This record gives sequence, structure tokens and C-alpha cells, in this order.
Amino acid sequence: MKNWLLRAILTSGLMLLCLNATAQVVPSSQASELKNRFRIDHMVDELTLFVQREYGSAPVIIVQPDGSKWYVSRHPESVQWVDGLSGDIITIKSPMPGPWQLLGKVAKGSKIDKVSKLGIEVDPMPQPLYQGERIKVTAKLLGDEQRMRMPGLDYLVDWTAKFISEHRPGDENFAAGTLIVGSYKDNGEGLDGAPDDGIFTADINLNQPWGHYRFLVSAKNSIFSREAGGDIVLLPMPVSLSVIAPEDPLKGRWQVEVIVDDEQLQLANTHFEFELVGPAGLQLTLPVQNITDKRMQLTLPQVSEFGSYRIKGIAAATSVSGREVLLTLPEKFFNLVPPPEPPPTAEELAAIAAKKAAIAEAKAKDDAMFWIITVNLTLLILGTLALLVWRKRQNLKQALAVTAARLEEERAKEMGPTLDEIDLTMPEEGEQKAT
Repeated sequence: MKNWLLRAILTSGLMLLCLNATAQVVPSSQASELKNRFRIDHMVDELTLFVQREYGSAPVIIVQPDGSKWYVSRHPESVQWVDGLSGDIITIKSPMPGPWQLLGKVAKGSKIDKVSKLGIEVDPMPQPLYQGERIKVTAKLLGDEQRMRMPGLDYLVDWTAKFISEHRPGDENFAAGTLIVGSYKDNGEGLDGAPDDGIFTADINLNQPWGHYRFLVSAKNSIFSREAGGDIVLLPMPVSLSVIAPEDPLKGRWQVEVIVDDEQLQLANTHFEFELVGPAGLQLTLPVQNITDKRMQLTLPQVSEFGSYRIKGIAAATSVSGREVLLTLPEKFFNLVPPPEPPPTAEELAAIAAKKAAIAEAKAKDDAMFWIITVNLTLLILGTLALLVWRKRQNLKQALAVTAARLEEERAKEMGPTLDEIDLTMPEEGEQKAT
């Protein structure tokens, strides 16, 4: 039953239903009525729908033969649904036989693929691999053993490439474990030839510890997960570089020593291109075409600007087994620093000492003047405050004395004349009448 192939293609209003070797073409007079409709045979146990929509449109709505509807947010557990900006991937277990329909903005001129079997096909890795090598290997998502192709599929399937160490004693990767080394993309960037053509191209980072690995590629989303891989060997970089400094860095010329492993690469078919990058926008290309010895020294152009320099390079070679190899060489650095200044003479030392003494004397005078002004100003402020306090106290005493005198006068007036104010020599009233 799983060997049955069911595939529906909707293109320009025509639908083609394929079932093993039997085919039926829907006439064009009926195609306009079918629109986004298709039929599922009763022999199908499971299928996956690949639906291409207009970019940014909402996920489609599925209408079953009995009229019930499924949505991306509401569907049975037997249905798995992945939606993106430009398409849907829907897996249905034990689908209901009969006519189905999709409601939504299905892209014009696109096709609706119905597949009953999903898998991946991964190109084998070339052997052996080298650290720093750039390789192009591809993979495909297969539906019923046919390459799946749909715009936006790159965003609906997550590809991951792993190196799993085999932990062989003596290998550099003995304790490396599992390494995520890259992915496969169908976006037309980097080494990928064209976007959305169904051919996913690897972007693998081979700057990993050398040794024996298990190479594993997985393609998955919330609907499915598929894996493929094999055993590989990653060898050390077959080219080594080292920088040789001249005896006189200011007048001599720097060199780069290049050592090629002739047991891995054919010297006659090995070519280099180096790039010297330095300060003040320096960028020089240094090609090396003919190599006759596995050890050679490349003399760099004269450099005069002080600063940091970087040497980048690639090697296009052929392995001893005849495989074409492109290597990105490890970068090397060197610095051109100015020479130290000569020590000062006795006269210069004396002048420096005199200048320091003058500065110290001027500083001492400034400090003394500062403290004199500060002390005098402090004394002036304190004296002024003391004078103000004394004057206020004197004024207060005078005011109190005046107030006390006034109170005494008022009290005396209220009590009448005192004995001192009475004239005792005045005769009494009786005596004055007798006289």
C-alpha cells in the first residue's frame, strides 16, 4: 500500500492525478470548476501536502469531503501543520477518501504536491577532507522519490550538518564530541546556484579538529525529521605558513615561509594567492604560480608604515588522488613598530632637571600664596563675624537698659509721690486758719 504514488499538480488551471502507472488528465473545460480541489484515493494511508501561497498571505483552510474544515490553529492530532510566509506543509494520517478543497490565496501558476513518502538525498562528502577546505555538496528533499521544489521551502525545513567524533586515540578530535559544522540552504547565496530550485547547498565549516568523524545531515520541522550521512576523515591542513622577520625590520623585508605536504598535494598543480593588508589602506595581492619545492620563502614588499600587518591566502591545488582542492590558509600577522628613542644627553638631562625645579618652585609659590590668601581671608571673615556679634550684643544691652528705665518711670507714676517728694515744712491746714 505504501508503494502507491499519489501526486496532484495544479498548474494554469490543469490538475494531473497520478496513481502508479495509471494517469487521468482533467479536461480544461472542468479545470475552472475544480480550482484548488483534488481527490484522495481510499488506498492512501498517509500523505503530505506542499501548498504554495501568495507571499505574506494567511495559511490555507482545508475543506474535507464531508464539508468539515481544518485550520492551522484548529485541526485533529492526526494532522501536522507547518506554515510560513509563502506556503504550508501539511501531513495527514488516514485521510478521508473523496474530493478535498483548499481555501486561500494559492499562488497562481503554482502546483499542489501530494506525496506519500518523504526522504532526503545527500551528496557524499569527498574523501579525504582537509582542514580549511571549501567544498560544495548538495542535498535534496524528496517526495515519492522526486525532488521537491517550492518557493519558501528553505524557510519551512531546517537543515543541520554535524560532525560526530569517533573518539579514536591519536586523533585531534578524540574528545571533540558532536560539532555543529553548518547547514544547507536554497537561497541562491554563497555556493548555492539558484534560490528555490529544490537543491540545497552546504555551507560547511571545516576548521575543526582533524580525525575520524561520522557526518550526519538532518532535515526537520514539526512535521517530519529525516537523517542521512556517512563516515569521513578530516586531515590536517596540508599547507603551513610562518612569518620570518628581517634582522633590521625598518630596512629589511619580511618573508613568509610556505611548506606544502607533498604526500597530500601535487606540487606542480598547487598555486597560491596571498594578500598583504596593512595600515593606511595597504592591500597588495601576491600570486605564486610555480612551485618546485615543498618548502619555499616568499619575500613580501617593503613596508614602511608603522602598525599591524595581516597576511591572508588561498591555495588551489590537486590532491595526490586527483581531487581538486581549494584551501583557505590560516591568517598570519606581524607588527612594524618604531625604534626606541635615544637616551637624553647630559645637557638635556640638566635642562629637564632645571625645568622640573622651576616648575616645583612655581608650584611652591603658588601653594604659599594660596594658603596666605586663604588664612587672611578666613581671619577677615572671622573678625567680621565677631564684630557683628559684639555690636549686636551692645545694642541689645542698651535696648534692655532703656526698657528697664521706662518701666521704672511708669511704675513710679502709678504709686504716687514718694516721701522724698513731700514738703514737711509746709503748715497744716488747722494751723493756717488759726493764724
